[in-house]
Amino acid sequence: MSTAEDKIFTKDFFLVFGALLFTALVMYVLMSTVTEYATSMGSSAMIAGLVSGIYIFGGLCSRVYSGNALERIGWKRTALIFMSIHFISCLFYFLVSDVTLLIIVRFIHGVGFGASANAIVTIASAVLPKKRFGEAFGYFMLGTTLAVGLGPFIGGFLYDTVGSYGCFLAASIFSAIALISIYFVDVSAQDPVNHETKSENSFSGIEKIIELSAVPVSFFTGLTALGYISILSFNRLYASEVNLTAAFSWFFIIYSVVLILSRPIAGKIQDNGGDLIVCVVGIIAQAVGLFLIAFCPSTLTVVICAICAALGFGTLNSACTTIVTRNISEQRRSYAVSTFFIFCDATMGFGPALLGVFASNGYAPVYYISSLITLLALPICLYALRK
Repeated sequence: MSTAEDKIFTKDFFLVFGALLFTALVMYVLMSTVTEYATSMGSSAMIAGLVSGIYIFGGLCSRVYSGNALERIGWKRTALIFMSIHFISCLFYFLVSDVTLLIIVRFIHGVGFGASANAIVTIASAVLPKKRFGEAFGYFMLGTTLAVGLGPFIGGFLYDTVGSYGCFLAASIFSAIALISIYFVDVSAQDPVNHETKSENSFSGIEKIIELSAVPVSFFTGLTALGYISILSFNRLYASEVNLTAAFSWFFIIYSVVLILSRPIAGKIQDNGGDLIVCVVGIIAQAVGLFLIAFCPSTLTVVICAICAALGFGTLNSACTTIVTRNISEQRRSYAVSTFFIFCDATMGFGPALLGVFASNGYAPVYYISSLITLLALPICLYALRK
């Protein structure tokens, strides 16, 4: 019989879910359009890629710091500080007049995002019911899934209808909603800053940043993240190049629908000892999808690529988070999660600028290279998940 303590859909659940959803929406609304905005200001594809990726790099920098901040400053205070930076940065976009300023604003915005995301997940882990944590956390993470589908769709629609300022306004509103949501979450009983007794665990050196046991899985997931960011950063530019703007406008909606439908199936396979099959299928699927849209771009291959991307990084992101945290102590779990996202953020941050180098004669080479890099994750995956 379910008790009040086992209830998932509480006020605090909807508040942390809203904070995650709207923070992620800001990222995907802007990530999907900012490269096009940068090229309209006269920048090259490589610089446009840097504009896109510097946001993730800023997030990477703050994620490295956020572990200590959460312990010393407190969960909610850390969340409020960095979510305020996230919101204020959205307003700065309206003042940008050249690409250099845009890069600076994107970096600061990313700094606000990275620590905010870590704080939101940490707070969620405290307020979700422990007896049904896996189920509750799955529902909570649907916030990111919805943002992946809705964000690029909203961003593209606003950019095409009212221009870049419409995207900036939407991002500002979403960021404000996220900040307000986290403000009303009650985490006082769990927040370490409210306890006189601090953690007696003392970690030094690399242990304050990285959980070494999580590195192999984090590394191959990071390589698949680079394949995904190639789609997120350059899909609109490539769509214009191959006259598939209408087809690509539905890419992330298809991606989200497939991910929502496939995640329970993948989860059951993984729960039954299927880590390897879930990861191998995901890597191969994503590599095939990226190759197809480069080799023979069409409405059909765009749909196939969306499906493959959902089975790829979309599924791997959740599956590999489970892998790195499943058999680790409570004291090191936050560091394992941080390690995982540091690797993903690093490849997603540097990836667009790196891939932009290959776009001098069109964007198809970007997807050929992304497909190859995704395949490089396969041998690392086989090594990391060996019995």
